[in-house]
Amino acid sequence: MKWLLGILTLLLIVLHQDLWFWGETKPLIGGFLPIGLWYHAVFCVAASLLLALFVYSAWPTYLEDAEPETPEARKAEGYEGH
Repeated sequence: MKWLLGILTLLLIVLHQDLWFWGETKPLIGGFLPIGLWYHAVFCVAASLLLALFVYSAWPTYLEDAEPETPEARKAEGYEGH
């Protein structure tokens, strides 16, 4: 999974360099949105999805423990109250 996320990140870095639509105003998407602006809107959605994949794959599951910790449980796990 780390390799896939790394490759996708590099791909987005390369795709962010919008050289092919630079200075283009036509065609208009939907009759009002320039192609370069549309491209960057789609890019932002792709970056958001990549970030969601990062969070999904790397988020520590122990942080999702819904039970509140008691001082006795912390002491049993070796934590001293600081």
